[in-house]
This record gives sequence, structure tokens and C-alpha cells, in this order.
Amino acid sequence: MTEQPDVVVLADPDGVAAEAASRIATALASAVEARGRADWATTGGSSAPGIYRHLAEPPFNDDVPWGRVHLWWGDERYVPRDNPLSNAMPADEILLRVGARGAQSGWGETGVDILTDRKPAADIPVSNIHAIPMGPAIGRAGGPEWAAATYEEELRASGIAVDGGWPVFDLVVLGVGPDGHVMSVFPGSAAFERSEWVLPVPAPSHVEPHISRVTLNPRVIEAAREVLVVSTGSSKADVLGEVFGSVVDPRRWPAQLARRRGATWLLDDAAAARLENRQRVRR
Repeated sequence: MTEQPDVVVLADPDGVAAEAASRIATALASAVEARGRADWATTGGSSAPGIYRHLAEPPFNDDVPWGRVHLWWGDERYVPRDNPLSNAMPADEILLRVGARGAQSGWGETGVDILTDRKPAADIPVSNIHAIPMGPAIGRAGGPEWAAATYEEELRASGIAVDGGWPVFDLVVLGVGPDGHVMSVFPGSAAFERSEWVLPVPAPSHVEPHISRVTLNPRVIEAAREVLVVSTGSSKADVLGEVFGSVVDPRRWPAQLARRRGATWLLDDAAAARLENRQRVRR
């Protein structure tokens, strides 16, 4: 690959989370200023809660015109939205603070929590929060196939920009799995051959949790205006060494799709241990 991403190495996971929050806030604000809306495909996994905690508070929270943000998810597991394994749950609890909107601790209409007087951290209109409909799919026994088809219909009807037949997100945030997967695009995934925007994924047998999923097509990573990859911890060092190695094969290491111009990788020291010095940009 001749065009490489920016790689930023920070000391620890909290530093990575803070830097990610700052960059997300900037990207969303810039998209709204340029195009009147921001389409953000977020992630789940272990990195999300830390990012949301920083993004939920000043100064980052104040910098985003949340009313113009459309929040999407890159993938989701076939579990209810309030299940601890759900990728939507950390955003609901930390960034969106949906308890008040659900009248669990507030009036529902304004989103202000009457127990704590806290406003929603990210006051995104309910109509702009696009969670993959796993709860409805489970309720009607529709399976991941129904959830994927329904989510694609919602995405196509949303007014998101399209280029070359693919939706163009202003920002896609990704984590990296232990096998080099991103979203729920695993090594050797059939998604590389598919034309649908959203796809059902069989339960993986080689990584946990062994649960069926729904994922955006990996082509959205190439189409996105900006990509932000967040990965921390020594358990990611070996796979990141492979992802940034001399062998380029995104079907073997789907995270290599984010080795592109316009992408930024935020790593901590432990995760970056096997990267060559020329790839390390300390902050």
C-alpha cells in the first residue's frame, strides 16, 4: 500500500480514549459545517465506554451540534439492545443517557433526568439514532437476516450521501478483533463478495462471543470520508504487527481495509509494541 494512515501512539488506554473523543467531536462538527449533517458509524467492544465517557463531558461534548448528527452502528450482535453484549448498550448508557428518555428516571419528552438533573450527554434526536433492530428481530423471530434487511432499508431512506453505490459515512470508528476483524467482518468473510449494504453474519466459532451478528459491508470503510481505528492493550500487539506488516491481504486481516489515506489509528504503547519505529507517531 502506497498511501498509509496516520498512526498515533499514546501512553495508555485513557489517553487513547480522550484523543479519540477529541477527534470524533472535530470530525462531526466539521461534517455538519460542511454538509449540514454528520453520519457517524460507531463501534462497540472494550474501547467504546472510555471514548463515550470523554465525549459525554466538556469540552468535547460542547463542540458537537448533536441535533444534526445521525448515529449508526457498524455491527451488532443478535441480542436485545439492553443486553450487556450489545454494542448499542454503552452508547445508550453513557453517551445518550437514554434512561430519562425512556421515562425510567425522567419525563421522557426532554431527556432530562429528574433524579440527577442531568441532560442527555449527546442530545441526538431520537429519529437520528439508528440502532440495528435486534430487539424487533428477536421479537418477531426474524433472525439476523430480517434485522440486516430492515437496517439497510433505514440506511437507504435516511438521506445519507451515496458514492459509487455505497453509503458515505462522515466518520467510521472501528475496533480491531484478536483475529484482525473489524465490525463483524471476519477473516475470509463472505461479505467481501456481497453487494448488500448490510449483511447477516453467522455466529463465529473462533472468537467470542459465539453469537450471530449483523454488519455493514466492508466497502463502507473504503467509502468513508474519515476512519478512526482505536486499539489498546498488549493482547492486540501481535495482530497489529501482522496488520501493519509487509503482507497485504485484507481478506486475511480485514483491519487492513483501514490502512488507507484519511484513516487514523490511535494505539497505546502496549498495542503498538510490534509496529516499526517509522510507523509510530507519538503524541
